[in-house]
Amino acid sequence: MRLPWAPLWACVLAAAASPAAARDPLLGLPIDCSLGEDCFIQNYVDADGGPGAADFTCGGLSYDGHKGTDFAVRSHAVAQAGVNIQAAAPGVVRAVRDGVADHWRDTPMTFPDGQDCGNGLVIDHGGGWETQYCHLREGSLRVQKGQRVAMGAVLGQVGMSGRTEFPHLHLSIRKDGSVVDPFNTDGIISCGETGNDQLWQVPIDYEPGGLLQAGFAPGLPEFGPIKWGEAHAQTLPAQAPALVLWTHVFGARADDHIRLLIEGPGGVFSDKTVEIDAAKAQLFRASGRKLHADNHSPGLYTGTVILLRDGVEIDRMKTSTTLGN
Repeated sequence: MRLPWAPLWACVLAAAASPAAARDPLLGLPIDCSLGEDCFIQNYVDADGGPGAADFTCGGLSYDGHKGTDFAVRSHAVAQAGVNIQAAAPGVVRAVRDGVADHWRDTPMTFPDGQDCGNGLVIDHGGGWETQYCHLREGSLRVQKGQRVAMGAVLGQVGMSGRTEFPHLHLSIRKDGSVVDPFNTDGIISCGETGNDQLWQVPIDYEPGGLLQAGFAPGLPEFGPIKWGEAHAQTLPAQAPALVLWTHVFGARADDHIRLLIEGPGGVFSDKTVEIDAAKAQLFRASGRKLHADNHSPGLYTGTVILLRDGVEIDRMKTSTTLGN
């Protein structure tokens, strides 16, 4: 069955809705996680009405025509362990779709025409308001059409169904059929100002990018295992060819810098800062040294990753591994 919503990629943002009023819904977090800790917002509603894209702060966490907010988890492994999707507000389920296959890991992205949303549902909140939930895990939906749900009711789980390159929940909010940005209902007024017209019951701070994971490897890792959450080696054998620190980043901008510092039993083992040459939704960077008789010191090694923007630290992460004798 095809649900009565447009493909996520097909439309540009509708005219901005009126500022938040007393009758507007107050939304709870639609995903069972802690933002900034085990989940993050990868993309916001595209607030640029032209061919470009910008989030509500004029930042780059969006893409042309994006009509919702993408709540993402740190890796495929986290999603496959099970992360619940919750109703953002009370209402009645208007439409449901299940049965679209997930494309975990290396599975090709395939889905029927018109089902870019994958598995999902729409909830009617009354007064012309509705929320749409996309990319849920196949077989995880727990509600039926016509069912009344409370705020926080479990609807299903994060998946990889439909048109998506990473496990996440896409949440769209509409008033009388027009897209509403829950972070800024009256659109961009001044770049850098987030305004006070959020629809969230508990205001959500804007995070302009950050570090998702960090770990060690015996050589340059591939991006696939990093995205799957399987690239970190908690211990390395004595015969490991190299000691490499890697990091997984979201929301990187051109001219950002990433410092990768490795410290071990003998002090600083490696310290390198790399520059990002272009904005990317997600990327990884790595640095380290080959191991040989002169620098092979068994013991605990600590990695520190620092993300810098315009010379200011915006995120930091630590990790460790043990090198064998």
